[in-house]
Amino acid sequence: MRIIVTGAAGLIGYHLCRRLLDEPHQVIGIDNFSTGQRSNTEQLGHAGGFHLLEHDICQPVCLDGPVDLIYNLACPPSPVDFASRPLEILRTCSDGVRQMLELACDKQAVFLQASTSECYGDPLVTPQPETYWGNVNPIGPRSCYDEGKRFAEALTMSYHRQRGLATRIVRIFNTYGPRMRADDGRALPTFINQALRGEPLTVFGDGSQTRSFCYVDDLVDGIVRLAQSDVVEPVNIGSQEEVTIGEVAREVIELTCSQSTIEYRPLPQDDPKVRRPDNTRARQLLGWQPVTDRRMGFARTIEHFRSRL
Repeated sequence: MRIIVTGAAGLIGYHLCRRLLDEPHQVIGIDNFSTGQRSNTEQLGHAGGFHLLEHDICQPVCLDGPVDLIYNLACPPSPVDFASRPLEILRTCSDGVRQMLELACDKQAVFLQASTSECYGDPLVTPQPETYWGNVNPIGPRSCYDEGKRFAEALTMSYHRQRGLATRIVRIFNTYGPRMRADDGRALPTFINQALRGEPLTVFGDGSQTRSFCYVDDLVDGIVRLAQSDVVEPVNIGSQEEVTIGEVAREVIELTCSQSTIEYRPLPQDDPKVRRPDNTRARQLLGWQPVTDRRMGFARTIEHFRSRL
C-alpha cells in the first residue's frame, strides 16, 4: 500500500514507519519538525520505500497519486509543549486534522486519528473504558491538548457520519521506547537522563499518582491492527500494568545503577492521579494485548539514552 504517516519524526511515528516499511509498504512521512527529531527521519531515509515531505499539516497537502491509508499522529504531545505551544497544539488538532481528513476524502483513503488517554482528563473511573466521557478541565493548562484531541475525535466522527469516510480512532496511553525526546518533560525520559547524569530525580507530588507504560512496539502493533479492522469507535491501546511514578523513579535508579536520590516537588495543576486503560475492546475486537515486560522495555530505553549522552 501507499501510506501517509504524519508526525513521522516522533517516537511513535518513527517506529510505525519502520513497521510499515518492513511489511513492506511505500511510506510518505510528513513532519514540520516542530517537535520531531530529524535523526529519526534520516534513519528512515536509508530504507527503500520512504519519502519525507517536510510540511505543516495545517496547510493543504498537494500529493499526486493514490493513497490507501493515513495515520495522523502529528501533534506536540508533552507537558512542556502544553505550556509553550498551546495555540500550535489547538491549531494542529483542528485545522491540521481537517486538512488530513479532506485529503483522505480526496484519496478515498482509510483515516486513523491518533487520540490520547488525556481525553479522560483526571479520571474518576479506573480503569478507563472508551465509554467513559472523562473529567477534563476545559480551560486549564492542559486543556489545549485534552480538548484539542477531544475536538479531533469529534471532527473525525463527523467526517465518518456525514461524508462516509472510513475512520479509526486510537486512544494512546503512556508510551515509551528508544528514540523518545530527551527534553519532552515526561516522567520516564526525565528520570532516565537525570539518573544517567547522577542528578536527583524530580518526582512531582508524593509519587503515588499512577501511569500505565506501554512499549512502543506493542503500541504500534495495536495501531496497525486497528487500521486493518473495521472498528469505527475509539479504541484504547496501552498497558494495563499500573505503576506509581515513585516506583518508576526507583526502577530507573536501579536499572541505571545510579547513585541518584529522589526529590519531591509540587504536583502541577490537573495532573492525572490515575491512568490505566480498560483494554477489553482492543482484546476482543483486535486480538491485541501488550507483550513487552516493563523492566525489559525500560532497559532498552535506558541504553538508547545512554548511547546519546
